[in-house]
Amino acid sequence: MPNLPYVVGVTAIPESPTPMPSKLSVDRPVSDREPFTPLDWSTFAALGLIWGSSFLLIKVGLESFHPGLITWARVALGAVALLMLRRRPVSFDAGDRRKIVLLSVLWVGIPFTLYPLAEQHLNSAVTGLLTGATPLFAGLFGAMWFNRPSGNPQRMGMAIGFAGVTLIAAGSGAEGGTAPLGIAMVLAATVCYGIATNMAGPLQHKYGSVNVMRPMLAYGALWTAPFGFAGAMRSSMALGPLLATLVLGVVGTGVAFVLMATLVGRVGGPRASFITYLIPPIALVLGAIFLAETVAPIALGGAALVLAASILASRAEK
Repeated sequence: MPNLPYVVGVTAIPESPTPMPSKLSVDRPVSDREPFTPLDWSTFAALGLIWGSSFLLIKVGLESFHPGLITWARVALGAVALLMLRRRPVSFDAGDRRKIVLLSVLWVGIPFTLYPLAEQHLNSAVTGLLTGATPLFAGLFGAMWFNRPSGNPQRMGMAIGFAGVTLIAAGSGAEGGTAPLGIAMVLAATVCYGIATNMAGPLQHKYGSVNVMRPMLAYGALWTAPFGFAGAMRSSMALGPLLATLVLGVVGTGVAFVLMATLVGRVGGPRASFITYLIPPIALVLGAIFLAETVAPIALGGAALVLAASILASRAEK
């Protein structure tokens, strides 16, 4: 997140996670059928800014770093950031430990590997726009596998969001080249985020967000380490890409995952996944300002639809 994701995953630079208030590690869930509170909206906006900027940071990192190094550094730095937070002893049930391991693959290992690879074929703005597909998959999987059917506003939002993502993909794929491969990678990542956001809520309620995110990122760093070591051998060193990757890991992963888990616990996985509807316009603006990226007009129309769909996410479910 993504991501969330998307996620998440998912999700522009707040302060270092070290002084983060300890209350984030103990969640205070509210009904996920109620309208968003001011705290929910604040968390929602912060995540949109953080994860919306992540695509720009990845693109800058790719100027010198191999995708594998960016993936591993991002996950490892996020894990280290969470280790610096105040912790309390926690013992996971065996079944929940297995779920955390699975989350480390679905929410971290696969999507965090796919995004840098995808941005070798797509610009950062289009990658961010396509991440808006996450709520569609979160809603579908929530209804199919997690006994969490969405209300009418959320179903309408998913329909509008899917239409928008379709327009984005159509406009981007029409450019030819290897863009379709990048589009496929991003959509595969959003599928993973859709499943992960539904899985994270119950675990976060039971153990607290930081306690879940810390081992999840540690496992993710383990799974992505071989790709990272191989990528390090094919990378060069430059200050800009290094700083971008550091921010991507500490803030875009460490801080963002705590915020996302907290939001999931308060408003539910499907509604929290609508954070990805804030990501497209942020990614679009940052890509245009800092990288002079352009996006097809039809894709811009799709971005407007996914942004409108985010409004429906905050409404009370009926």
